[in-house]
Amino acid sequence: MKLWIPWCQAIWLLRPACSRLRSFVWFATCVAGLTVRTDLLGVSSIVRALGLQARFYDKLLGHFHSPGVKLDAISALWAAVVLQLFPAALRVNDRLVLVGDGIKVPKRGKKMPGVKLLHQESESNTKPEYIMGHSLQAVSLLVHAANSVFAVPLAIRIHEGLVWSNRDQRTLLDKMLALLTIVDIHQPFYFVADAYYASHKIINGLLVHDQHLVTRAKSNAVAYTVYDHCGATKPGRPRLYGNKVKLRSLFSAGQTMEQALSPVYGEDNVTVHYRVCDLLWRPVGRLVRFVAVIHPTRGRCLLMSTDTSLSAIDIIRLYGLRFKIEHSFKQAVRIVGTFTYHFWMRKMKRLHRRNGNQYLHRESADYRDAVKRKINAYHIFIHAGVVSQGLLQYLAATMSEVVWACFGSWLRTIRPSIPPSELVVAIALRHSLPEFLLNCGNEHTLAKFIVDRQDPERLDVFRLAL
Repeated sequence: MKLWIPWCQAIWLLRPACSRLRSFVWFATCVAGLTVRTDLLGVSSIVRALGLQARFYDKLLGHFHSPGVKLDAISALWAAVVLQLFPAALRVNDRLVLVGDGIKVPKRGKKMPGVKLLHQESESNTKPEYIMGHSLQAVSLLVHAANSVFAVPLAIRIHEGLVWSNRDQRTLLDKMLALLTIVDIHQPFYFVADAYYASHKIINGLLVHDQHLVTRAKSNAVAYTVYDHCGATKPGRPRLYGNKVKLRSLFSAGQTMEQALSPVYGEDNVTVHYRVCDLLWRPVGRLVRFVAVIHPTRGRCLLMSTDTSLSAIDIIRLYGLRFKIEHSFKQAVRIVGTFTYHFWMRKMKRLHRRNGNQYLHRESADYRDAVKRKINAYHIFIHAGVVSQGLLQYLAATMSEVVWACFGSWLRTIRPSIPPSELVVAIALRHSLPEFLLNCGNEHTLAKFIVDRQDPERLDVFRLAL
């Protein structure tokens, strides 16, 4: 019960994003079910986890398809709530640190909008090269928690598979900028991403709002020195670019490099060699700071930052934290089940194997509205998983002792200096849920809402299972 009261207080901050109280309580019920369920089998697992009556399965499906939850509003509000719940957010030069990346989720549904053939660029031989599924992009916020760092998810959207207009020329880069706009972080921040996002679209889109990008430069990239004007000026536009510099030449043996202890997360007593050079990058037409790094075990890497006042050590440290969003993806897939939605569209045209984008600009208005409704249902389910994971991280960062006291299970290695994982917090919440519902059924709106909808015949089994 000590965990569920702050959990309820935190999720109640999202109440303004729902048009009605009933819509919000259903959303909170879905988040609670995703948090304590023991299997990852879609909406039915929420019914089993909370011991609800079978007739409320259709109610849950109706909630995900309901317009009562304003998706963009709840995403923006969730970002503000995260900043409120995590005052120890990672800051560098008085700027927050946001991390962005993409994830591809397998989906074999023949009547699921947005499913298409996707290529997986991975060095792991456990992943197939091509899958049918949804392609999503995500934005997370890096926060401190004891001796660790969390990537708290802010928003995730499906960004491929559907073409609404043949005049729509937006790329994944444009959609990532739109996602950052939806998140609506008013404070200055650094956006950390991989080499795919090292593009003029991302950089110019960030610089308009006085934000900066930290990323990895491609190995074949080139830049230019600033042209030194000597003598009398000639008529016409002054020359801007000087000599061309191949960025991989920064690793040349004749170049002097500095040494420092590695600032990469989790490394001790490791020395890296690096060289800093501010050069003009033609895609954006401005000075960009490049850092050539030689790591004793990880090899060579070219990093870049649009903020030329950011030190090389901070650039290396920030890019070294980019993997935290991939760890967050792993928790979302394996623990929370953020992407385990199985909503079908009955009237949808059946997909074929190895199907590409679905072009909808010639479909009827009713068909297009049905596809939008289904995609919105996917996004609401995903955002419920985002909120569930964020609240698990919040309890792990602020109430680790209470979490371990309610854990009630066995773990081979317990490290008190590091906050518990999402799995540990979920098990602790699962064990303390019956006590919360029994003792607070008449005091808390959410507890009363769940208790009134539980199946009396399954209630004893529910209490024993939890």
